Amino acid sequence: MRSDFVEPRYEDLALANLLPSVMAVLDGTVPVIGLPRASKYVVLLVDGLGWHQLLEHADHADTMAGLTRGSSRLTCSVPSTTATSLTSLGCGVPTGEHGITGYTFFEPTVSRVINALTWEGGPQDLGTFAQTPTLFQRLATSGRPSAAVTLGRFAGSALTNLAFSGSTLYPVGTEGDPDEFAGLVVEALGAADVVYCYERMLDHDGHGHGVGSWQWLDRLAMVDDLVAHLIDQLPGDACLIVTGDHGMINVPGASRIVAEDEARLAGYSSLGGEPRFRHVYGDDARALAWAWESVLGERAHVLRREEAIEAGWFGPQVTGLSAARIGDVVAAMTGDFAVMSQRTPGEFSLVGMHGSLTAAEMEVPLLIHGGAR
Repeated sequence: MRSDFVEPRYEDLALANLLPSVMAVLDGTVPVIGLPRASKYVVLLVDGLGWHQLLEHADHADTMAGLTRGSSRLTCSVPSTTATSLTSLGCGVPTGEHGITGYTFFEPTVSRVINALTWEGGPQDLGTFAQTPTLFQRLATSGRPSAAVTLGRFAGSALTNLAFSGSTLYPVGTEGDPDEFAGLVVEALGAADVVYCYERMLDHDGHGHGVGSWQWLDRLAMVDDLVAHLIDQLPGDACLIVTGDHGMINVPGASRIVAEDEARLAGYSSLGGEPRFRHVYGDDARALAWAWESVLGERAHVLRREEAIEAGWFGPQVTGLSAARIGDVVAAMTGDFAVMSQRTPGEFSLVGMHGSLTAAEMEVPLLIHGGAR
């Protein structure tokens, strides 16, 4: 492991262990992550809320900054990207067990690269794709109802089904309205023991304008206002947990390598992942790894599939289905470097990016309010 990389803490302080720990406290057993006792839990996941970004810009987030005192940080799953982290959260297992191995990845059952967020090109039969039940399904089996407060347009999506099946949806109508959002959470708590909530716009502004931009800072303040609203309105028997799915770094133009501009990077059959974490697929993994390492040098940590699995990047257990979705070679970028591809032109407009294993991308907050300590 490179000195600037953070090892995912799948054995304890990992995002994948958060909901299993909530279930353990509700069931009266010992949780992996220490949480206060409560009869109901609200888990707010803020897309793009990294631990280091929150600390650096704490002056724009008074409420959350106050909660950082005495709090912990978690590591997200690898790669540090939304589809992977949300599935780890919702299913309670690392990447290697649930099989969403990145933003995009090669899916052998359809012989093409698919997009895990939009499900473009993905298989229609989610029953055979899914490898593990969601925590919400397990809660329902144990007689504990759960709910999800998120945008209504996410209902029925493949990712929602894979990560959050078993929860009752409370759709958000007006994005960015903290009163409506908090009201829906309180309503959901009337019928559910665990309420999952999702806020997406901090990530959106980070990608479009960069971490620390005025747009991102304004959004951080709005998220902080939402957290304050939740604290004010939650019943006394509820515990609020605020976390993120990944952090983010800004990638300047000088740090962008275009795959198609480097002849030695061109020996792949398919390219997946995203600019900060590439899945590279091809027939000769050794030759691919040598070529990518020779071009990228210290700008990336390049491993063959079996090396990345052995390093524990995807968790202690990696199923055969999951392994087949990991690149024959993976390239995790260091510093602020990124490998862009003309096959996915939309990524050239991004300012903030994530996916690799640096602390700025991997570490997310574990902020807690309420409950019995």
